[in-house]
Amino acid sequence: MGARTLISGATILSMDPSVGDLPKGDILIEDGRIAAIGAQIAAGDAERVDGAGRICVPGFVNAHMHTWQTGLRSLAADWTLLEYFRWVHAGLATRFRPEDIGIATLVGALGQIDAGTTTLVDWCHNNPTPDHTDAAVAALAESGIRAAFFHGSPKPDPKPGEPHFSEVPHPRAEIERLRRGPFASDEGLLTLGLAILGPHYSTMEVARADFRLARELGLVASMHQGGGAAKTPGGWETLIAEGLVGPGINVVHGNDLTNELFARLVDLGASFSVTPENEMTQGHGFPVTGRLLKRGAAPSLGVDLESVLAGDMMGVARIALGMQRALDNTDSRRDTGAIPSTSTVRVRQALEWITIEGARMLGLDHRIGSLAPGKQADLVLIDARALHLQPVHDPVATVVMQAGRGDVEAVMIAGRFVKTNRTLLASGIEEKLARLKDSGARIVDELGLGKKAA
Repeated sequence: MGARTLISGATILSMDPSVGDLPKGDILIEDGRIAAIGAQIAAGDAERVDGAGRICVPGFVNAHMHTWQTGLRSLAADWTLLEYFRWVHAGLATRFRPEDIGIATLVGALGQIDAGTTTLVDWCHNNPTPDHTDAAVAALAESGIRAAFFHGSPKPDPKPGEPHFSEVPHPRAEIERLRRGPFASDEGLLTLGLAILGPHYSTMEVARADFRLARELGLVASMHQGGGAAKTPGGWETLIAEGLVGPGINVVHGNDLTNELFARLVDLGASFSVTPENEMTQGHGFPVTGRLLKRGAAPSLGVDLESVLAGDMMGVARIALGMQRALDNTDSRRDTGAIPSTSTVRVRQALEWITIEGARMLGLDHRIGSLAPGKQADLVLIDARALHLQPVHDPVATVVMQAGRGDVEAVMIAGRFVKTNRTLLASGIEEKLARLKDSGARIVDELGLGKKAA
């Protein structure tokens, strides 16, 4: 018999309708999977973990983050989207060596684990060579996180004689290389997706080729939508007419889509990943959360850019919820002269956005995103005994509205603890941070953007 762990006496928020919530319950983990959930489980010689006073939730899913920018933390906090394009894609990104991608991805992934994220969608679009890509993938593997590596492409200003990045199809040979290598199986901690340009940022020919490549290989195709004028006006309509839009197509942001086109995408089964804080900060527009809810759909949520803001998924859920409530309250005041009689969005929905909805976007909801027998044991224990969390009247609200990174006591991924007693189990953290600091400083100084830093 393999490793067996019993978490006992925790408040369990399963996010699975067949399991429900348990005010005090046990979870038995065997061989990396959840074997049983119940009020009291006899587990013999299983290793026991005291869950009393803790809230156990599914591991958070960060549905969109450019982890390669970890070494640029705080640098872009005052930049609009246009400044970001200028200074990051056309500037800073061009200075990254493979080792810079590696250390940024490693520390970024560890930071996500520290905050309770067990699945990270690493939207890596600064990989000009296979060595850059391999460094990112190796870093994700070293961190121990579950990750969907969405392979992207750089966006520098073209040199004389070179095509603009919008005219370059996604590199089939590189994707096939990855499929033969680290992503030969879809059953491991690391899975593969495509971070393509989409019709907003590419020509029609490139968009069509990239959509077809994703469908042929059975991969999620994720793309940014918004930020300036579309490269291919009417591109979405053409892709829809050609039958290329459906489940497996993931739109990031989407703030500028017309209501008609937005509805067609939702009805065809495309998913949406919202990064609420960054969208409001950089000028994308109001998040599409409410537009999705009105159509019976729901978003997955992501951090987006740690070069701009913090990487705490509980904070992301709180911001998404608060922003949508504010929009709904404003609409109600305008239409009726009064605020709504009750909240239009519930805290449980926000918790779903950072758990099961993220899993659904990836097509992994049969494995992760909720706590149920047979699923992978990806879970988080939040210590609810703290001064700022007591008393706990509603554990869902405690997690979404009051808890933060510092309350994450333990994190388990695939049945293995990667954080216990508020401490990451990864070794050499100080050395890794020193490498990250040196990397970030060199990149920033080479572009003449250096500032005094601690």
